[in-house]
Amino acid sequence: MTVQPKIDTSPAVSDEIRKTTCYMCACRCGINVHLKSGKVAYIEGNRDHPINKGVLCAKGASGIMQVTAPSRLRAPLRRVGPRGSGAFEEISWDEALELAVSWMKPLRETAPEKLAFFTGRDQSQSFTGWWAQAFGTPNYAAHGGFCSVNMAAAGIYTIGGAFWEFGQPDWERTKLFILFGVAEDHDSNPIKIGLGKLKARGAKVIGVNPIRTGYNAVADDWLGITPGTDGLLILSLIHCLLVAGKVDLEYLAKFTNAPLLVVEDGPEKGLILKNAESQPFVIDRRTGAPAPWDGKGVQPDLGAVYQGNRTVFQHMAERYLSPDYAPEAVADRCGIPAARIHALAAELARVAFDEAIEINQSWTDFRGDFHETMPGRPVSFHAMRGISAHSNGFQTARALHLLQIVLG
Repeated sequence: MTVQPKIDTSPAVSDEIRKTTCYMCACRCGINVHLKSGKVAYIEGNRDHPINKGVLCAKGASGIMQVTAPSRLRAPLRRVGPRGSGAFEEISWDEALELAVSWMKPLRETAPEKLAFFTGRDQSQSFTGWWAQAFGTPNYAAHGGFCSVNMAAAGIYTIGGAFWEFGQPDWERTKLFILFGVAEDHDSNPIKIGLGKLKARGAKVIGVNPIRTGYNAVADDWLGITPGTDGLLILSLIHCLLVAGKVDLEYLAKFTNAPLLVVEDGPEKGLILKNAESQPFVIDRRTGAPAPWDGKGVQPDLGAVYQGNRTVFQHMAERYLSPDYAPEAVADRCGIPAARIHALAAELARVAFDEAIEINQSWTDFRGDFHETMPGRPVSFHAMRGISAHSNGFQTARALHLLQIVLG
């Protein structure tokens, strides 16, 4: 019998493994970097990392090109041909620093604000910001300003947190998951893992995106929206919920600024009304009198009127109950039929209120009131650059967080 040669079907790709995190997006997935003779040979996901559990996207795997790409800069370059010609020559760091100082020193001495610069996704964004302020220019930006900083700022401004970098959906309890403008280039591995969990449990996934690829392709339903009109769609959904009375009034009264009073006239019109101690206050439903907004046992009245000043909730309801936000009024601009907007609003209301859950966890709120359990609305959202990469991205993100708030 012929002896068959032994073939190593799984040869070692490295002689050393370094564990670190991927920096190809903000997700920070765990990776194992394989080194061979001290050089990067291969990148794989780290199965022990809590974020991605070994899953690695194509973008993360291509991170090896940051080290191995032939186009990687290995020294400072000086242009030697016309702008746009691509003609450069390598120079030493001493030459580069001397040249930079010759350009920048006169500016710093006369008009430092005339220096403007942009940095990409690097590990030193905070350092470059500090450097710019020390130089004397406010005109600097980094990767985040062109990605989704407006969305993060909107979330922090509106509810104290934001998507992706500040948490993720409750994959274990969600029954309806809606993605707004989410592609596969950010936070992809946790979302892929989460979508797998939702699909296994039979939860419904809806994608709102101009094109149906990636996550939107595997979604149970898809709304092909006109780019940049997500905020209008969201406000139309809020309109439908208000009309149907499907808003969480108890949550709004107890845990938001909805019961605070708004100054109706005068130089402080539009600002929150404050008492003699310069503190906002509410009207207690039990007494009809002003009470501390954070007082123990206080039951804020969303419908209160005090000295002609109405609550935040009344202003919001008046604004978004306007026919201007009805599905029939926004359908053409959003590119989504009015019937589908009505249906999405009805689905949100049904899952949030008819399929509400109760978490058996006692807790004490900021007023000091004790609660035996925690109510939950099993509707989750996620959004990314599809909504943030527009001039209205900040307000669109705020609208989405407002939708979360009114659902409780």
